[in-house]
Amino acid sequence: MSTTVSPLAPKSHPKMPAVDGVRIATAEAGIKYKSRTDLLVMAFDEGTEVAGVFTRSKCPSAPVDYCRDNLKAGKARVLVVNSGNANAFTGKKGRQSTAMTGEAAAKAAACQPGDVFLASTGVIGEPLDAGKFSHLLAGMVKDAKPGLWADAGKAIMTTDTYPKYATATVKLGDADVTINGIAKGAGMIAPDMATMLSFVATDAPIAAAVLQDLLSKGVGKTFNSVTVDSDTSTSDTLLFFATGAAAKKGAPKITDPKDARLAQFRRALNRILKNLALQVVRDGEGARKQVEVTVTGARSGRSAKRIALSIANSPLVKTAVAGEDANWGRVVMAVGKAGEPADRDLLSIWFGDNRLAHNGERDPDYSEELTSSYMKGDEIRIRADIGLGRGKATVWTCDLTKQYVEINGDYRS
Repeated sequence: MSTTVSPLAPKSHPKMPAVDGVRIATAEAGIKYKSRTDLLVMAFDEGTEVAGVFTRSKCPSAPVDYCRDNLKAGKARVLVVNSGNANAFTGKKGRQSTAMTGEAAAKAAACQPGDVFLASTGVIGEPLDAGKFSHLLAGMVKDAKPGLWADAGKAIMTTDTYPKYATATVKLGDADVTINGIAKGAGMIAPDMATMLSFVATDAPIAAAVLQDLLSKGVGKTFNSVTVDSDTSTSDTLLFFATGAAAKKGAPKITDPKDARLAQFRRALNRILKNLALQVVRDGEGARKQVEVTVTGARSGRSAKRIALSIANSPLVKTAVAGEDANWGRVVMAVGKAGEPADRDLLSIWFGDNRLAHNGERDPDYSEELTSSYMKGDEIRIRADIGLGRGKATVWTCDLTKQYVEINGDYRS
């Protein structure tokens, strides 16, 4: 957690309402940071269903393995999150730590270890001493309160400069249901699920299989379309909990992902996922500018996304944006190296509404003055039209500044 807040931080945070069936507690366990909360517990009412998506890293953390195992049953009673230590690449000790935490949490919540979900964020390779915090879990579950979403967002931060929140209230049938989400992430952020930690909860009575369908489809154009530094974390976890408490208000139980009554809920969930994903990008380590990269005219949507990521992940493109330099030649480079179908003589490039290159050469109407002025803004749009088909995709990233190097150069010290 940085002391200086990103200039791209939201001007205000939403007021997070309580979600019926969810209670929250946080604590200072001293895992890495002194005098700040680094432990979060969410306790869920009996009957809560859960879905999740995780990193595609081949070196996943011990908590990711633990959650994947427990997700098969689709039931949840308690979530435990610690910051300061990722419990990743910790071998047998890591598995012992998750087992010990899971048993302590299950005892605290009077449930089975299979109803427990864990997430850890922070340094990779350091053993996590569960003894530092497992004794706190019983008291935390007992004292947990419904309204502490703001505290929850703060407890999971590492190099983040601000907590990340989103909320929506929508109709399901004739009843109002609430969806709340929090996220953390600022570095080691790249698509391949979920680019960070995020926890979403609703009081809607939605079955685990439907939650999974909503989540798996929702991440494609949100969390899986953001990149800060092209590095996929070992620990990425996005969990979605549904307590079902709104059934008391007449909300219908949804057991089929094709249920027409889900339309409004699905849109609201996707808005929350996108909102949180963009907050992560805007808090990219050292970031000063948000960059939206759109590729059109590619052979396919998949091809467009690969080209867009090639542009968004290019250190040369990102440093040009940081220096407010409209160096469109770097975009040409990134399109060419993506390994996807492209034709030099059909390529067009825009920065904002300024077309810089067209039909494989500099646009005759290109204005250096107008484009340089555009590059001074804090939201930059880059578009490349490949000229070969109808495939399109949009991804989001941030610029690459000296501060990124400083933050990551001394991360462990």
